Amino acid sequence: VQLQASGGGRVQAGGSLRLSCTASGIIFRISSMNWYRQAPGEQREWVASITSSGSTNYADSVKGRFTISRDNAKNTVYLQMNSLKPEDTAVYYCNAVTNYQFWGQGTQVTVSS
Repeated sequence: VQLQASGGGRVQAGGSLRLSCTASGIIFRISSMNWYRQAPGEQREWVASITSSGSTNYADSVKGRFTISRDNAKNTVYLQMNSLKPEDTAVYYCNAVTNYQFWGQGTQVTVSS
């Protein structure tokens, strides 16, 4: 199983980024997919989820600014991040849940003020 995250980078506050995570080795269409993030010195925190049926849920800190979506034909989950804030700076990880849980390697997002 491999989860390959990409799309991170450095952006100014108020800017946007779109993260992607492509999965292989799992039946993607039946997996719930999640994004987590971990800032320096902090615990990893959940950001957003999308179920196999497309239902979404967001942490309060990103609600209204981030959008999670999935393309089952491409085995890919996305996180569109708008109106970014310096406190969004973190390593972002994708996570897949079937009967087991799998993690990607993370992609760095840095938001400067």
